[in-house]
Amino acid sequence: MSDHFFVVTGGPGAGKTSLITELAHRGFHTIPESGRAIIREEMQSGGDALPWADRMAYSERMLERDLRACEDAQALSGPVIFDRGIPDIMGYLTLCGLSVPPHVAAAAKAARYNARIFLAPYWDEIFTQDTERKQGQTEAEATCAVMRETYIALGYEVTELPRADIATRADFVCARLAI
Repeated sequence: MSDHFFVVTGGPGAGKTSLITELAHRGFHTIPESGRAIIREEMQSGGDALPWADRMAYSERMLERDLRACEDAQALSGPVIFDRGIPDIMGYLTLCGLSVPPHVAAAAKAARYNARIFLAPYWDEIFTQDTERKQGQTEAEATCAVMRETYIALGYEVTELPRADIATRADFVCARLAI
């Protein structure tokens, strides 16, 4: 992968997408989270590759889309900010109590991002649920913990984002985008 690829990860409802949107407004290349797009597509088409239906099919769809996004992003110059990365799929499967298929683990090890990843911690004040985000507080906190563990196990340095407004979080990330 590339040292100019940066991941923002964490649990659901922790402000990742809002931060990514702000960074895009500041002129950074950003890659949206694949999971939410897949959920929307599956709900529209009546498919079952959903986190509350067929979790393995959902994870395979995320892997396909994330690998394609990484390949497409190779052509971009400057920092590229990803809303979740391929290791998040390993974390998701672990959280669900499912075995991580060897090809998923291999992809997470081969598709490398910058060694510094940004973790949005669980933050009760901003956590909300919606039609695509059905997890409750306990699962959101557990997701954050498993993402931290997964990235550390893969040799990444986890930098926790401050529990602060979007502009402050974006300033924090910008100050740490050492290329």
